[in-house]
Amino acid sequence: MSPPPPPSRWPAPYKAAISFTMDNLGEAQDVLNGKWPHPIGTHPAVTNQVPRMLSLLEKHNIKATYFAESWSLSAYPDAIKSLQDAGHEVAWHGYQHEVWKHLSPEAEQENFDKSWEEARKAGIKYEGFRPPGGSINDGTWGLLKEHGVRYVSPLGELGIGKEGVVVLPFEWRGVDAFWYMDKFRGIREDHGEREELENPEEDLKGWLTSKMEEIRQTGGYLSVLFHPFLQTDEKKFAMLEEVLGRIAAKKDVWVAPCREVAEWVRGHSGSFEGGR
Repeated sequence: MSPPPPPSRWPAPYKAAISFTMDNLGEAQDVLNGKWPHPIGTHPAVTNQVPRMLSLLEKHNIKATYFAESWSLSAYPDAIKSLQDAGHEVAWHGYQHEVWKHLSPEAEQENFDKSWEEARKAGIKYEGFRPPGGSINDGTWGLLKEHGVRYVSPLGELGIGKEGVVVLPFEWRGVDAFWYMDKFRGIREDHGEREELENPEEDLKGWLTSKMEEIRQTGGYLSVLFHPFLQTDEKKFAMLEEVLGRIAAKKDVWVAPCREVAEWVRGHSGSFEGGR
């Protein structure tokens, strides 16, 4: 006879946890890089894709976390209001999507200062941070604590990080860009995937389906990451809706925004020693 499964570390009656997340709001990075020739506040990802994604999330009763650049808060106040009115979390993704691990300590401090000023004007209090590029620096932990950021979502391991900041990690394979974008060829190769993918939508859906079952068995956590600017055709939207339907159908998996998951992990830190 098999031994009984270990008690769940998640709120009853759940066996595992999933956060559906989104990254990048509009043209913040393109403006930074001098590659945006259009009027500010007109990016189709925000005017078209974000409303469609919000409708799908509402249909499947899923509350998400949107990691948005602070520069975009004033460019897209209506989108921010729509997110908040629907019960989604707005979290921090840098000022203009600067690759975080390349920032000097002085540039990090400046980024915090500018971002917090934009958040203050928008009436937003950040609880979480996802570093553009997936990695943070040693000095970031102290700045996160100083500014009241309660969790960070980088590449890494689930648990309590430095300065008591909760770590809610993502994996490259759980990111739509990993499968959809040419610039991720090298990362795909490093992860044992083909550089050229014939059907990336099916590859992403297949990995997420398998991973969701894995965390149900192990009591793990999964951060699903979709970028609105990559939802560019009906095939991708159909795949996104199918993924959301599969997430919503798992009644023994807790589906919650990152801030709620982070609060649970912080309050039950002894259950999360040793990672996922």
